[in-house]
Amino acid sequence: MKLEIYDPAMCCPTGVCGPTIDPELARVASALFLLNSKGLSVTRYNLGTEPQAFIENVKVNQLLNERGTEVLPLVLIDGNVVKEGSYPSNPELASWFEIETKELEAKKPSNQLL
Repeated sequence: MKLEIYDPAMCCPTGVCGPTIDPELARVASALFLLNSKGLSVTRYNLGTEPQAFIENVKVNQLLNERGTEVLPLVLIDGNVVKEGSYPSNPELASWFEIETKELEAKKPSNQLL
């Protein structure tokens, strides 16, 4: 299975930068990192830095032309649109990849020194 996320224009590939960090973007970046670390296929495209990917994907291009950037982020699984206008929740990601939701939660660092 291949998950693709077509992000709106952001300052960096994850949107997790700058003086104030959107907690939703941080959650998504963390969950996608954990999926990638499990060897699962996850790709993100940023409209600001990778516009060609938005042009080349017929479904993405059509939705953008019909409804504008409000349709972003777009989430595709194996080329099929499964979510529009918002990022998938951790339970949605877990369901799609058939894993436990807790596997997408970032581990809390311990403050103990070894």
